[in-house]
Amino acid sequence: MIRTLGIAGVVIVAAWAAAVVLADRIDENGSDNGAAASAVSPAVTPDRGTARAARNPYAVHPAPQPTPVRIAFKRPPKAGLLFDVRSGRVLWQLNPRRKLPIASLTKMLTALIVAQRHRLSERVLITPRVLRYTGSGVGVLPPGKRVKLGALLYGLLLVSGNDAAIALAQHDAHTVRGFVQRMNLRATQLGLTCSRFTTPSGIQDKGNYSCPIDLATLARADLGNRTVRRIVGTRHIRLRFPVKGHFLDLYNINPFLEEGVPGISGIKTGLTDRAGRCYVTTQRRGRRELGVVLLNSPDPLTQVPQLLQAGFRSGFAGQ
Repeated sequence: MIRTLGIAGVVIVAAWAAAVVLADRIDENGSDNGAAASAVSPAVTPDRGTARAARNPYAVHPAPQPTPVRIAFKRPPKAGLLFDVRSGRVLWQLNPRRKLPIASLTKMLTALIVAQRHRLSERVLITPRVLRYTGSGVGVLPPGKRVKLGALLYGLLLVSGNDAAIALAQHDAHTVRGFVQRMNLRATQLGLTCSRFTTPSGIQDKGNYSCPIDLATLARADLGNRTVRRIVGTRHIRLRFPVKGHFLDLYNINPFLEEGVPGISGIKTGLTDRAGRCYVTTQRRGRRELGVVLLNSPDPLTQVPQLLQAGFRSGFAGQ
């Protein structure tokens, strides 16, 4: 069950040598000056839509068999991975390169691109296209007005707002199609070899897919961005917003964060009929941080804790 995850300590994640340090100074109003200094690794050059990183310090690769952790589920997910966030070492894997629809896990890449390219204080126009979203949404975005980009990032990652995804895509690339092109370029830069994106939200399954190895790499990149790391680990936030009452309360729909499980640091959940239940969940315990990727899991609320417990008990985490 969820509460079997255990008590997390204070995380001390060491960054290793990097070619480029990404500055990320957050001012008292929550504005962000650009790309984030990484708690995982600060070596990736900020994406400006054209630059290609010389190397990828976030890369995760399939492990040789046998893996340090061995779990055989009676009803396994279609694919999955257990990995060390700091080193990228794989501790358990199941079909690590199997291409599957990923639903709202797609927003992990949308958030990374926006956080690296923009300031949280920027104002984003809420267009008629934004209001024609389907699926989950923030739902109270004021038509024709401009709202803070930071609020939309929280809406994107906490409540999985498809409306926020459209607004951020338009703000970054003027059109959703242009942003999707940028997503696929950024995926190439990150070395995501089995991923393809057709939407910034993940609401469309056709042609929008990834695999556990790529999602672990993306998770490490997300946690390496200080802005994204802070947001995905937030349980609840109240933001000033141009709505009645002047405030917007957002609660994270990640069930592990909802339950207040100690040490959960993110990242994202996703669900469509075709994708099934998809989870990328990370947890910190003391000096160690592990991550689980599950695609189309029949029981993620049991399988995620089992994998994390096994990983922390294995003694291989962080090595």
